[in-house]
Amino acid sequence: MKMKVTRKELLRAAGAFALVAPFGGIRGAYAQAYPSQDIRFVCAFPAGSGADVLVRFFAEKVRPLANRTILVENKVGAGGHIATEYVARSKPDGYTIYVFAATGVALMAGMFKKPPVDVAKSYQMAATINRQSFMLVVDAKSPYKTVADLTAAMKAKGDKATYATGAPPGTIMGEIYKNRTGVKAVEVNFRTAPDSLNEMLSGKIDYGMHDPVFSLAQMREGRFRILAVSTGQRIGVIPDVPTMKESGVDMDMTIWWAAMVPAGTPKPIVDQINKWFSAVVASEEGKKFLNNFGGDQNIQTPEQAQANFLAAIPQWTEFVKIAKLPLM
Repeated sequence: MKMKVTRKELLRAAGAFALVAPFGGIRGAYAQAYPSQDIRFVCAFPAGSGADVLVRFFAEKVRPLANRTILVENKVGAGGHIATEYVARSKPDGYTIYVFAATGVALMAGMFKKPPVDVAKSYQMAATINRQSFMLVVDAKSPYKTVADLTAAMKAKGDKATYATGAPPGTIMGEIYKNRTGVKAVEVNFRTAPDSLNEMLSGKIDYGMHDPVFSLAQMREGRFRILAVSTGQRIGVIPDVPTMKESGVDMDMTIWWAAMVPAGTPKPIVDQINKWFSAVVASEEGKKFLNNFGGDQNIQTPEQAQANFLAAIPQWTEFVKIAKLPLM
């Protein structure tokens, strides 16, 4: 006996399929076709900045792997928070990839009284890039050869001691150092790390807590001496320089960069992005670039990276409290 299907029943069935399909066959087919259009890499800082150099390096190297044009979009402002919010609200389709410090995104959770987005729920780590440290630096002409030398001298100077910072991680590192040692130095915050150079070399400022790109460049020019790094482990590019912890200051402030996508991006797409970035990071050219950028190669699965990202959120929220950073 044949059953007659009415037009109304057909429409109802079609509607039910439309509800189910995005989570089944159509999504799978879409992921398999990825990428079918140009991809945007979002950079949180302006063209020519250290962050922009890194993002453009990966854009250049991923392009032939993806066989698509990679467009770099600079979303500048608020120390990266504008870009972080922008990507979090983007379509989770793999065509908007945030290349930035995952720890910087984690920091956002603790920097706002009412965060504009919940980064723990808004982001999926697709691939990791490097791990790097901030650095405790002094003028190469100074008498301080170790952290212990500096600490003793700064304690003697009391609140007349000064130090330079040019980014929130430098402020955090500086406050942890003072918290752990009892040093009373006064922070002098500059718009960027290079803005502090003349003051440091003239002796007006005793030491600095600066990013690795600036610190290593000044060390290579013979202007700075790097006394210690903020990471829990030594950095491969300067293996002879001890960690702060090895120097008697209990600290592990590791910064790591990642390729991130909005939460909800299909797993096959996340896995494909991981393959692209991991291939670049693992290459000799990638290793050389990241070393010059002040970091070590860091390759993880999306699952490992996501777990580390979620663990970083309470860690960096605690750092914000220690540093007494003003909330936005």
